[in-house]
Parts: sequence; structure tokens; C-alpha cells
Amino acid sequence: MIGAVQVPFAPVIEAPTHLKGRHFLRVADWSTHELVTIIELALDLKRLQRARTPHALLPNRTLAMIFDKPSTRTRVSFAAGMVQLGGVGLPITTSEMQLGRGEPLRDTALVLSRLVDGLVIRTFRQSDVEELAAHSTIPVINGLTDDFHPCQAIADALTITEHFGAFRGVRLAYVGDGNNVCHSLMTICARLGVGFVAATPPGYEPRGDVVDVARAAAKEHRTALELVSNPREAVRDANVVYTDVWTSMGQDEEAEQRRRAFAGYRVDDELLANAPDDALVMHDLPAHYDEEITEAVLHGPRSLAWDQAENRLHAQKALLALVMR
Repeated sequence: MIGAVQVPFAPVIEAPTHLKGRHFLRVADWSTHELVTIIELALDLKRLQRARTPHALLPNRTLAMIFDKPSTRTRVSFAAGMVQLGGVGLPITTSEMQLGRGEPLRDTALVLSRLVDGLVIRTFRQSDVEELAAHSTIPVINGLTDDFHPCQAIADALTITEHFGAFRGVRLAYVGDGNNVCHSLMTICARLGVGFVAATPPGYEPRGDVVDVARAAAKEHRTALELVSNPREAVRDANVVYTDVWTSMGQDEEAEQRRRAFAGYRVDDELLANAPDDALVMHDLPAHYDEEITEAVLHGPRSLAWDQAENRLHAQKALLALVMR
């Protein structure tokens, strides 16, 4: 008589199933409750990973990973995360696909929907991600576009709750370019009740329509959302000071102009002297030392950047487990 087969990597927790099949294109598409669900599951998965406890919530699932832009954290965290969840991630560049030879996004979406269980794409245009999602029967995840970086935002929210134990009562000051990272961070802070202030030079403010959505969420959750131009004013009561690169991918021709515009917006000891003594520093990486941040601050005792980088893994694993079950 053959005994019962024991699965060596059976899941030790159960992920909720009500989000199965959902796309994750921007933070604003998900409710506060749904975002909190990701973060709560991420905390559980991080605990299991730290204990080396198997948690194969996605056995035999396959994630296609399309990269138009260079990537370290996004690529490695999604690929490693799929292995830890019992599946596999397939990294491919556009030049390796028929997309690079003109195949329509719609056709690519229809084909991949029959071959894999999920799709993450890191690209330039938000409209491309949305077109893929419109024609896909599998969940599509935005790994970064010029407009939004929602996966970074959930990792940042995970980092905040780990260090402060809650969202409400935390005040985050973002200093620098009102870019894709700022857009997603602003929105998730508003959704979760984190006070948010962005200090940007004139002409580099976050996009107006994104601000409008975030302001509505901030009003609903009775929290502050402010836009200022003075970085010293922004950090005055901050628990967290956050920055990002001044020149993003695709903006290389503007680099010198941006360095001049952002003079005075560097997160260094001088700026942090205007913040509370216990304020912490966040950066989504990679960093350009002595532009938006100094090496001493990024590698100093106030830095949460390395926790953020690790939390990309745990937050994205939770997202994958929720939408690809």
C-alpha cells in the first residue's frame, strides 16, 4: 500500500483569495483595506522567510517579467520572490520579445495570458502598462513607469509600519523631484493616514491630477498633505525624510539643469539639522552620492534604505500571493 504523499513545501499560512486576478497598476486603484492586506501578509511572509520556513503559496505558477529599463531591486526581488513562493519568474527584455519587432501590446497580452500566470513590466509609458492590462486575463503588475512606482510604495509602507508600529501619527517629508516615486508615495501615505509634505523646486512639483487624487484620500482619512518649496520647512516636524534621484532614467540630457535646480535639496547633515533628532531617512535607491543625498547619511544610523530594499521582496511576494492564487 502506498502511503499518502507529503508535500515538502506546503504553505503554512493562507492568503486571502478576494484579490485574485487583480491588476496592480497604481496605488490609487486599491482601497486602504486592500493595501493594508498586502502589508499584513508581507509581515507574515517576512517572518517566515527569516525563519527559513517554507511558504509555497504559488506552486507551479509562472511570472513573466518584462524589463524595458535597467533593474536591480525590481528584477531580483520578483525573481527571488517567485522561487520562495514555489513558482518561477521569467525575466525578459523587450529586445528579446516580438514587442521589439513591432508586435502590438494587445497581441502580446493575449499570448502571455495563455502561457503564464502573471505579468510584471518595468517600462516608460504608463499607457503601455494599462493597455497590457486591458487585454490580459492574468494579473498585470506595474514594476515602474515614468508616472508611478507602486511596488516601491508598498515596500515603503511596510518599512514605515515596521519602524513606527502604525501609520497614523507618522509625518513623512519628501525632498526632491515630484516624480513617479513621489506620486506613488504621496498616494499611499494619504490612503494609510500618514502625514505627507513634498518640498520640490518650482517647475518640478508632482503632477496636478495625482495631487488631486491624493488630496481627496488625505481628506477622507483626516491627514495632512502639503506641497512646499522650502526643504527646511518640510523636514521641521518630520519623522521620516525621504528622497530620490534628481535625474531619472530617460532624463540624462537634463542632468546638469536638474543639478542647478535642485541645489539646496540635498539630504545631508545640514538639512537634517532642521528635522527632529530622531527623524529617519529613506531612499528607494540607487543613490547618486552628493546629489540628492550624501554617502554618510545613506550609510549612517538614521538610514532605512537597506530595510526598504529588502522589503521590496516581502511586499511584492505578498502582492503576488494575493493576485496570482
